[in-house]
Amino acid sequence: MSSTEHKTINFLLADDHSLIRQGIVFVLEEMEIDCHISHASNLHQALQSITDNAIDIAIIDAHFPDGNSLSIIAEIKKVSPQTKILVFSGIDESVHALKFFNEGANGFLSKLSEENEVKHAISKIIDEGEYISAVTQALLMNSLRNRHLINPLLSLTERELQIAEMYTEGLGNLEIANKLDIKQNTVSTLKKRIFDKLKVENIIELVDLMKAHY
Repeated sequence: MSSTEHKTINFLLADDHSLIRQGIVFVLEEMEIDCHISHASNLHQALQSITDNAIDIAIIDAHFPDGNSLSIIAEIKKVSPQTKILVFSGIDESVHALKFFNEGANGFLSKLSEENEVKHAISKIIDEGEYISAVTQALLMNSLRNRHLINPLLSLTERELQIAEMYTEGLGNLEIANKLDIKQNTVSTLKKRIFDKLKVENIIELVDLMKAHY
């Protein structure tokens, strides 16, 4: 995607907070971009909009009430390979950005960014098809030396990975303890270790991460 002078750009703004979407609209208006804007307030609407419309750029939050957008990025790319995805989120970029890039996102931008950086990111996506912030550049450089940054599951021991799989299958601590013939408090300790290593806070995030990397 290069020059915007002779082409109307179709944007999808996907965020469950209308004020965030309206803020991006104001930025696009200030940039004087010739564009058509669609809105979505949940993952289902976002995927439906991309399926039904020729969306050029999707600016999408990481978390919605109905799930994590990490779970649909691959599906978006399958349905609409030409759509560029800019993740615009309040989650910690240094912790989560690489997961989204690995799934196929074209950029990751923090909601804490200054307006000029937001404009810069949108311009980069339009002109070059990707936006990589200084934070993400550093992460990518580090990932060349530390493969755990690319696939965090590699940081788990064989036992931890086994238990992580069981959690994704819907098993609870007691069921896991019985299956593995270990104490329930041992399972709880391993669960905390898994969550700490993978930097997830709940089972839903664990399932999303397992789907993305396993």
